[in-house]
Amino acid sequence: MDKKLFIQAIGKFFSGIFMLSLLLLLPAGTVFYWNAWLLIGILFIPMFIVGIILMFRNPELLRKRLKVKEKETEQKSVIILGGLMFICGFIVAGLDYRYQWSVLPKWLVIVATVIFFAGYLMYAEVLRENRYLSRTVEIQESQKVIDTGLYAIVRHPMYTSTILLFLSLPLVLGSLSSFVIFLMYPLIVIKRIKNEEEVLEKGLTGYSDYKKQIKYKVIPFVW
Repeated sequence: MDKKLFIQAIGKFFSGIFMLSLLLLLPAGTVFYWNAWLLIGILFIPMFIVGIILMFRNPELLRKRLKVKEKETEQKSVIILGGLMFICGFIVAGLDYRYQWSVLPKWLVIVATVIFFAGYLMYAEVLRENRYLSRTVEIQESQKVIDTGLYAIVRHPMYTSTILLFLSLPLVLGSLSSFVIFLMYPLIVIKRIKNEEEVLEKGLTGYSDYKKQIKYKVIPFVW
């Protein structure tokens, strides 16, 4: 096992829990914001399991998933917009709980939790299918076009999974106000994909043919 990678992964894992807890619980003004603990559980427990699996079975992919520094100038603005969306969305969710701006029924929170898990399962399947899956937009050495599994349905199934995750997330938190903020995410995805496909067409052999073969980018029969 790569000890340096392990320390890096564990450090990011616990710092993620710490930061998310602060962003949710401080604005909520209480540690008894049960929706926040629900989200922390369904987000970080599967993340820990997936991380352990990758650590032993595909450490190189884990290393790529931990990499966040973008080379593409266009993607840097996407990262900033995404970061602002998350910070504002979480803080508003906490304030929403404190001041009861919107009270969502428990059945909706449960449905959102189920959708969140569905998004996570799709995310795990994409990780299994695509060993070139980096968090940054880049062409890797010996990279090939993946056109099987979910990639035979849409060109960017990872973004399909994250849309499910991030639009269900504020509903798990019980916040309609936060959901409005997270509606920005599909627009961020559109901006990211536009630049990503330009990079792939220029640098990845066979991607232009793949685009002609697979018509839809993220949502089958829609876009």
